[in-house]
Amino acid sequence: MGLFDSIVGQVSSALSNSNNNNHNPDGLMGTIIGLINNPETGGIQGLIDTFKEKGLGDTFASWIGTGQNLPVSNEQIQAVLGSEQVQSIAQKLGISSADASSGIANLLPQVIDKLTPNGQFPTGDILEQGIELLKGFGKQD
Repeated sequence: MGLFDSIVGQVSSALSNSNNNNHNPDGLMGTIIGLINNPETGGIQGLIDTFKEKGLGDTFASWIGTGQNLPVSNEQIQAVLGSEQVQSIAQKLGISSADASSGIANLLPQVIDKLTPNGQFPTGDILEQGIELLKGFGKQD
């Protein structure tokens, strides 16, 4: 579990250092986990495929790879997820659609990057363990 403790710590640190207080990091983390782990949309592979379909396959691949992470814009998140889904996420979190897409644009690359420290996704139970750890991220005892 040392790898995933490190992942959670790095994501936590990245979120703590964010200067934008308009986002709900706990809610956005849940949203990111949902996007990565939703079997109805094909899970992580479905998300990768959607980014590819929208011409952003290289961007997503940069988050998985070990090099520089390419940025994704709010508009690109809207295009990939669809404005209805972004609006639904925003309503659930009690934030604007712009804040939701901005938060996802900032957080998704970090989460994917931290889940793939060696340039590939963990498989099987390891991925499930990582997702379980990320689900608990930000919750206080």
